[in-house]
Amino acid sequence: MTDYLPDVKKYSPNANEAAVAAIVKYCGIALRKPDSARVSATDPKELATIRDGFAAKKLGLTGENADTGIKAAADKMKAVNQKSRVTFYYLLAEATGTLGKLG
Repeated sequence: MTDYLPDVKKYSPNANEAAVAAIVKYCGIALRKPDSARVSATDPKELATIRDGFAAKKLGLTGENADTGIKAAADKMKAVNQKSRVTFYYLLAEATGTLGKLG
């Protein structure tokens, strides 16, 4: 988790360490592979997977709320080509006010 927290803090200086740890645990072995540890914010299929997976199952978001949060996270990280999945998910939860559901 210590590898992910500094990146999250670039966008959210007062990041909740427990929430970051919960995201790392949720992502599990997917974080071991470089490709699956990153988010492609330009790939509609990947964004749909995030909406139907993490946003719906872990955060309880549906439809427009999930899409708005995903767009906010993507906009905040738009200058970064290789978007960390943990950071993206954290920013999604932060943008939608659902960090409390993570820990």
